[in-house]
Amino acid sequence: MRNRRGGRRPALKALDSGRLVLLPSYNSGPLLARTVGQALEQWPTVWAVVDGSTDDSAAALEAMTAEHPGLRVISLAWNQGKGGAVLHAMGIALDAGFSHVLVMDADGQHPPDRIPEFMECSILHPEAMILGLPQFGDDAPLERVYGRHVGNFFAWVETGGTVRDSLFGFRLYPIAPSLKAMNTTRHGRRYDFDTELAVRLVWAGTHAIQRPVPVFYPPTTQGGISHFAYWRDNLLLAKTHARLCLLGIARLLGFRIL
Repeated sequence: MRNRRGGRRPALKALDSGRLVLLPSYNSGPLLARTVGQALEQWPTVWAVVDGSTDDSAAALEAMTAEHPGLRVISLAWNQGKGGAVLHAMGIALDAGFSHVLVMDADGQHPPDRIPEFMECSILHPEAMILGLPQFGDDAPLERVYGRHVGNFFAWVETGGTVRDSLFGFRLYPIAPSLKAMNTTRHGRRYDFDTELAVRLVWAGTHAIQRPVPVFYPPTTQGGISHFAYWRDNLLLAKTHARLCLLGIARLLGFRIL
């Protein structure tokens, strides 16, 4: 395995490192199997959480498990949202002896070839969360590029300038601190997950390392799909930042925040 400069990367066993790749998926169609296959080319342990999908996208993955012993498919009976699906899998991973998960989208937006870089960084800095900073191309919807600036500003305020992007889902989290942070709140189970978790981890003292990562938006002709509902989910994120700002003020005043 080679890095971007052409040098050979050190061979890493996923179980030895305690790290796995986790893909939450809801009706991702054929992109799910393709993304999982690409992730397996970069890292031997990949889990997919099929979050109440109704498109039979899990069927192709079940067939892949015979050839890839590191692939695990977790099927949820009903849709729990991204945060709910990730936290469910985190609990299973912790019980299985894993310490960190790299979460990435199942719809082809995130580049699998950045997986080794994030894993190696985490091995060097096991106490940290590794946050991707999205690098948008010409294919990015303008409402996505400019609309997130508001959320990024509030995340910057809530974390004292630590978190520079509030939403990007290509992130590597330490499992135990993440579960501890999220088990104290009922929030952060849907698209607000990455915002909620990153802010709470910073509040808990988790160091953040941020790395640039390109973002791709597959066209609909290639199976590109988004379940982000503009008004519904932006309202959810607005409520999330309002609540986190109030909690942040309470922290500054000396109140204990769970």
